[in-house]
Parts: sequence; C-alpha cells; structure tokens
Amino acid sequence: MDIRQLRYFIAIADSGSLSEAAQKLNLAQPSLSQHLANMEQELGVPLVIRSPRGSVLTQEGQVLLTHAQDICARMTRCLAEMRELSQEISGVVRFGMPPSSSMVMSVPLAETVRVELPKVRLRASEAMSGFIRTWIEDETVEIGMLYTLQGAEHFVSTHVLDEQLYFFSAPDAWPLSTEPGAPVPLRDLEQIELVLPGDRHGLRRIVDQAADSAGVALNVVTELDAMTQIKELVARGSGFSIFAPAACHDFVESGRLVNAPIVDPVISRPVYLARNPKVAQTRACAAIEQLTLKVAADLVARGIWDGRLAFDPDQL
Repeated sequence: MDIRQLRYFIAIADSGSLSEAAQKLNLAQPSLSQHLANMEQELGVPLVIRSPRGSVLTQEGQVLLTHAQDICARMTRCLAEMRELSQEISGVVRFGMPPSSSMVMSVPLAETVRVELPKVRLRASEAMSGFIRTWIEDETVEIGMLYTLQGAEHFVSTHVLDEQLYFFSAPDAWPLSTEPGAPVPLRDLEQIELVLPGDRHGLRRIVDQAADSAGVALNVVTELDAMTQIKELVARGSGFSIFAPAACHDFVESGRLVNAPIVDPVISRPVYLARNPKVAQTRACAAIEQLTLKVAADLVARGIWDGRLAFDPDQL
C-alpha cells in the first residue's frame, strides 16, 4: 500500500461514491475499484460497503481513514518543509499567548520578526493558558506560552522564566501602612477587597494555593476573567488585585497603578514555551521559537519583563 492508494481511499470516503471519487481523481472507475479491491485484499478486511445509494465505510474503513488522513497530512507537511530547506525561511506561524505575556511580548516579537524573518508571518492569538494548551494539542497553533505543564507533560517545552506575583493598587487608594514598592506579606492582604480572575484561571489557582498553604483567607469580592477590565477597576480605585508585573506594565508606566512584591510566601509562576511533538516543526516555527527566547531575555535584561530567566541566553 502506498500514499497514492491512501489518497484514493480518502477521496472515496469524502465523495461517498466510487463514481464521484473517480471523476474528482480523473481516474477510470474500474481502475479505482481495482485499487480499492487490492487494498482490501492486502489488509484482509472489507473497507467499503457498496449499494445503489453510494458507498459507506465499514468500521475497519473508518479506522483506516483516520490513519490515512494523518499520514497524508504529515506527508504534505514533510514535502513543504523539504522545499523550505532550499529557500529563505518563510511561512505562517500561529502563536498562542496568555494576555499577561502578550502584554510585554507580542509587540517586540512582532517587530523583531519583521526585521529578522521578513518572509515569516507571525499570527499571534490571546487566550487563557488552558485554552492555549488545547490549541497546541489540536494543532490550532504551532507554538504557545503556558503557565503550567499539568496535562501537557508530553509537549516539547522550554522553561523561559519565573515571574513573582505583585499586589496592585491605584496610587491614591493604597491601603497598606507600608509604601508602594516595599515587600508585602501575604497575610497583610487578608482583609483587602480583591478583584481576581475566576477559579478556572491559572493565576487564581496559584494565588489560592499559596493562600491556603499560608493559612490566609483572601477577600475576593469580584471575579472577572478579563485582565484589561480588572486593571481598569483597580486603577479607578474599585478594588485591588494580584498580577505578574508584566500584565500591568502599561498601567504602571503611565502612573495609573502602583505595586509591591508579595512575600511570606513569595508567589511565583513559571512561563513555558511549548509545542506539540506530534507535529513536525517547520523552520519558520523553530526560528520563531529562538527569537521568542532572545526577545524574552532582552525584555528581562531591560527590566520590562520582571522575572528570572530559566535558561542561559548565551547558549542561544
């Protein structure tokens, strides 16, 4: 059995009729029927049930169809990648980013790609980390940033950095006795009215786990799964929040928010760059991955992305 026969079989399944499939393939129907018969003989199972109303796949045929589609898709990607090797790196790379990482990463990465990879088109999409994990799994994106590898241990991943979480407030509503910028024990936030994402959000789970471990009962008065709206509420003095500094870099720079690192315990979260090992990595995707690490290292070095690198930038 060869790739041509698999493509013929896919055409039969898609058409629901040998005659219609033969027309689409520009092939004589008796010849297509013979190819099908040869496949059934080689595999030792019936693949198609023929009737006056058309052709229907057997259970065995459905199994073969799944494998045939996967094999043909992989072959198409393989041929495309082989053609790329003799040319300048090009193509589309779909990249999933959580909003807080996108806040600091998406623009400088896009600018860097334009300069260093002019024939590569970066297509960045924002979503919560859990959704991005699903996108990587179902191949909606080639690469994505995640805050946890739970349920994604099989992904090919690079630990990019660790972000410490901070407490945020409007400048004129600072509720603590210490000044902004001074470390704040988590217990001091126990009575503060917090605005946080819902419990499905990775950030919320990290905060809740740290609070439970420290025996601190946080006072969450509003839940919003929208980072921009949370920042706006806090900037208006309608509550306080906990974020990674990268998420609020724009509001801090404009003077709309002030912050302080949380301690006792320090709460941090990892940032991973991940892809699906079942999908052959294109040259364009590999190049974007390398550029992402370089941009991340530059942003950390310049203090724009507040975090501790988990890789050696000199090894890039």
